[in-house]
Amino acid sequence: MSTTTTTLPGGTWRLGDLAVTRFGYGAMQLAGPGVMGPPADPDGARTVLREAVELGITHIDTAHAYGPGVTNELLREALHPYPASLRIATKVGAVRDEQGGWPPARKPDDLRRAVEANLTTLGVDVLDVVNLRLGDASGPRPEPVAESFGTLAELQQQGLIRHLGVSNATAEQVAEARAIAPVVCVQNMYNLAVRHDDELIDALAADGIAYVPFFPLGGFSPLQSAALSGVAARVGAAPMAVALSWLLQRSPNILLIPGTRSVDHLRENVAGAGLALSASDVAELDGIGG
Repeated sequence: MSTTTTTLPGGTWRLGDLAVTRFGYGAMQLAGPGVMGPPADPDGARTVLREAVELGITHIDTAHAYGPGVTNELLREALHPYPASLRIATKVGAVRDEQGGWPPARKPDDLRRAVEANLTTLGVDVLDVVNLRLGDASGPRPEPVAESFGTLAELQQQGLIRHLGVSNATAEQVAEARAIAPVVCVQNMYNLAVRHDDELIDALAADGIAYVPFFPLGGFSPLQSAALSGVAARVGAAPMAVALSWLLQRSPNILLIPGTRSVDHLRENVAGAGLALSASDVAELDGIGG
């Protein structure tokens, strides 16, 4: 499968010894409504995944819980055998219930089953990156991580996982995890309006650890949305393009994983993230989270 990286903004970052493009792709939206069941257009979903690789994206984020199993199986069907440059990050620590909820599943046996399920549905012998999902749907929650992260560290030592990360985590949980095994990425809610992790991002950047914001465009109040739209109108770009570009310019360790079911939207996201914002634009946008 041929690829071209010339259109991708942001350059690359290393997750441990794995080089990835800072502009990646999040596969969650490829599952059915509520991230449950298959998509209405499986062929279209596979086409989006192939287009992501053709554009040069080398970082795809997924989880066996999406579907469950649906996005992983689409990835395998669309891209296996995977290009040598492609890195797939997955998550464990939560499952799906019949109501579409995300109950925690962080006991050692839960995590071992989740890792095995990801290996099977992705069709690989070792997972590139496994993030331990903490907290719940409302955000991070205080909880010890020694047992759960320690279990993943054991699976890493057994050769089933290359690198580890944490998701939906507090700064204290990140520190606790790092005391157990190396952490290559932290995946938390963050965007122009939701800025609670500013200090954590800077600290991780200093230590060479990636920060991967999820739902990067959500959580805006009407006033904040108006401010973003104002900057977008001035620079002649869509608000999404401005928000993605701001994230890439915020810190070199930020990796983007916007998701979409549309090839055209995927291309628009890639092009938009390459927008060059001026210092005054950035200062105005910084004020949204102030």
